[in-house]
Amino acid sequence: MINMLSSFDLKPGEDFATFARDYEIFLNDLRNAGMIAGAGPLGRRVEATPMDTDKNRTQRYFSVMHFRDRAQLDAAYAHIDARARPGTETHLKMYRRLTNTVLLCWEDTDNGKDTP
Repeated sequence: MINMLSSFDLKPGEDFATFARDYEIFLNDLRNAGMIAGAGPLGRRVEATPMDTDKNRTQRYFSVMHFRDRAQLDAAYAHIDARARPGTETHLKMYRRLTNTVLLCWEDTDNGKDTP
């Protein structure tokens, strides 16, 4: 399983509830197209704790998407990059509300073995 962690801020004046609604529509488009295996809920950063040690990044929100394998991850990227439907319009509608976005991909391991 590959997990993509997206950390981001909303642009000034953007409403979180509106963004969250559009994000769910986007996820549903990707699920229906077979582009993701799943996704976690949107989250907010907890800064007032010694467990948050990243002083270089200031993003307030995050999301995590799950991909079965590298093939699904690459297919999802190609799908969005090609502006293919479904998913592209809802991606742009959601993505245009973001700023300061950082995307990181992490792969689950099975006893130290890489996933094929």
